Amino acid sequence: MIEKGKVYLVGAGPGDPGLITVKGLELLAGADVVVYDRLLSESLLDKARPEAERLYVGKSPGRHAMGQAEINRLLVQKAREGKMVIRLKGGDPFVFGRGGEEAEALVDAGLPFEIVPGVSAAVAAPAYAGIPVTHRRLASSFTVVTGHEDPSREISRLDWSKLAGGGTLVLMMGVQNLAPIVEKLVSGGLPSRTPVAIVEQGTGPRQRTLVGTLGNIVAKAEKAELRPPAVTVIGRVVRLRDKLRWFDNRPLFGKRILVTRSRQQASTLCRLLSQQGAEPLEVPAIAIEPADEKGLAQAIARLESYTWLVFTSINAVEALFTALSRQQRDVRALRGLRLCAIGPATAAGLENHGLKADYVPAEYTTEAILDGLKEKARGERVLLVRAEGVSDEMVTGLGRAGVQTDQVAAYRTVSASEGATRVKRLLEEGEIDMVTFTSSSTVRGLVGLLGGSGLSGLKGVKVACIGPVTAATARELGLKVDIMAREHTMPGLVRAIVEYYNKANPKS
Repeated sequence: MIEKGKVYLVGAGPGDPGLITVKGLELLAGADVVVYDRLLSESLLDKARPEAERLYVGKSPGRHAMGQAEINRLLVQKAREGKMVIRLKGGDPFVFGRGGEEAEALVDAGLPFEIVPGVSAAVAAPAYAGIPVTHRRLASSFTVVTGHEDPSREISRLDWSKLAGGGTLVLMMGVQNLAPIVEKLVSGGLPSRTPVAIVEQGTGPRQRTLVGTLGNIVAKAEKAELRPPAVTVIGRVVRLRDKLRWFDNRPLFGKRILVTRSRQQASTLCRLLSQQGAEPLEVPAIAIEPADEKGLAQAIARLESYTWLVFTSINAVEALFTALSRQQRDVRALRGLRLCAIGPATAAGLENHGLKADYVPAEYTTEAILDGLKEKARGERVLLVRAEGVSDEMVTGLGRAGVQTDQVAAYRTVSASEGATRVKRLLEEGEIDMVTFTSSSTVRGLVGLLGGSGLSGLKGVKVACIGPVTAATARELGLKVDIMAREHTMPGLVRAIVEYYNKANPKS
């Protein structure tokens, strides 16, 4: 049972939101207050309840939103108000996370707390760079030290000559003091040829890894303009980087791809893009809302008069089941009906409700459905569940083939304006490599979102469309289409994007 008036110090991992623990996620979902750091994925905050209070206390070099003493007082205050407080910290709370100080403040205030360990950047950043901090042949131990302390100070808490003694050395927050640290290590006995790697923004989509030796790493880091947060790894294990590299050599690594689907539907595409190394930017160009609710309710009341139900999207499936639920009915209302889905995603939507589509065309288009139903439903009565404002081509075509067809507009797509400012800024700054469109409505939504002047920002941005209808809409609105998926599904779209970049950047 989750207690109120209690603080949980939760490690969120170093950047990749998938590295937070299961326990950490469960606690975050029940939080009243989330007190969070700078180096966290924004997507983690979405796991908290919408009504949860979110308080930013992040720190960056030379700039603190709140001092440590103030953070301690804030945690005490919120817990005393009877709140369940999640102190969400980057990495692990007890590995240079100042979690010990916060826990002490809670003990002194007589307040209960728990520690939920997290994945430390000390091991995660090297691992994502393909560098194990220990290896049977190369290193039997590793030492983690702060690089934030200036080793040139007269009295140091670190004995750099002993740190140069063996094993792998991992420096946290050491980029700004790299030159004096290297000097001390070489003076302490480490050869200048000792391998070094600096991992900037480790485990995140903008991770960079710079490899050198103690003799040249300072010059290399200055030339590359490396910035915090960064983890420095020193030792022979760095030599394994080329052989074990896995994270930053994925086909879409470093690509920022705009996902324009509605917020309810974007997660699958974002996940598929992330698996290939891309950084998906979820800025919905459309939102889904009910359309002809009265007409849908009337259609449901006479379901027994139909032999086929045809769904042109997963939105149509969900709209129908929402309407059924509103009438206190369920999947049994569809008993005896044959079901047609325009493609596998729509078919999967039916399966989520325990139903299997009787017909899914080989090509996921209106024309393909029409061709198939001309034979399968001749002389029968069909109900078409679709979006508002789409063409009547299918109804007309089926009617000519002797299929009696009724249609109902179960939902409509509308422009979503919430992300307009952010999209325009990213486009102006050249921060978007590609934009994806999964329907004609997403094309129209984004173009409407950007407006006339904003549309010019798409010049130079690659455009990927899920199919020919979407691509035709994009061209009609003045966009150059670079990619069109052969298979008109989200996995098919991602495969097409990967193929495009593989051709553009063939590996030797």
